[in-house]
Amino acid sequence: MSIWTRISAAVSALSQGEPLSAVFAQLRTPPERSVAFTIAVIALGAKMAKADGLVTRDEVMAFREVFQIGREDEAGAARVFNLARQDVAGFEDYAARVREMFGAGHDALGDLLEGLFHIALADGRYHPNEDEYLQAVARIFGLKTREFRQIRSRFVPEAEADPYSVLGVSPQAELNEVRKAWRALVQESHPDRFVARGLPPEAVKLAEKRLIAINRAWEEIQEKSAPQKPAFKAP
Repeated sequence: MSIWTRISAAVSALSQGEPLSAVFAQLRTPPERSVAFTIAVIALGAKMAKADGLVTRDEVMAFREVFQIGREDEAGAARVFNLARQDVAGFEDYAARVREMFGAGHDALGDLLEGLFHIALADGRYHPNEDEYLQAVARIFGLKTREFRQIRSRFVPEAEADPYSVLGVSPQAELNEVRKAWRALVQESHPDRFVARGLPPEAVKLAEKRLIAINRAWEEIQEKSAPQKPAFKAP
């Protein structure tokens, strides 16, 4: 039985009135926790796709980029997305249940928010309603404002996309302090940590994007901090 068949069955149970907590309770232990994470991305992502008033093909296709859906599973994946989108439950309930499933402060909540950003930017623009939605989800997840802005800066170029925001440090921080923050973020984004936390292989693709942004930010700060060479003057 493919992962999408199991997910489809779970989301079908949601659409028929079974409590979300009961569905997640059945998927709580590894490796089923990976399925629960995928359901969470789809359920919240489907509702967020409606935040700007339209559900575009690009937003639906964004799941393929992150989850590498095989051709044989495309129909099941589309059914899951549509079921979650049509469910009458508000996104606040989904977000609260996800927080309960993982526990407040769990790294997976930040990972999930990154998945939602990926879907939000799939159509090439970042709508104000999507920003409000994601901020609300972040608050329910218990993420700090700084953490939300740090994630947003990696996905939205015009949203405070300076390298210090990416690394979560002050522009006034000493270079050694910035280096420590960079190293800590690199370690947190290592694929082995995602595997150890029981997350699916698909989540590693988001970690790869995160790692690229983190390293690029560190390189930019290093360049800014390097002593400027005196301009050459012709004799």
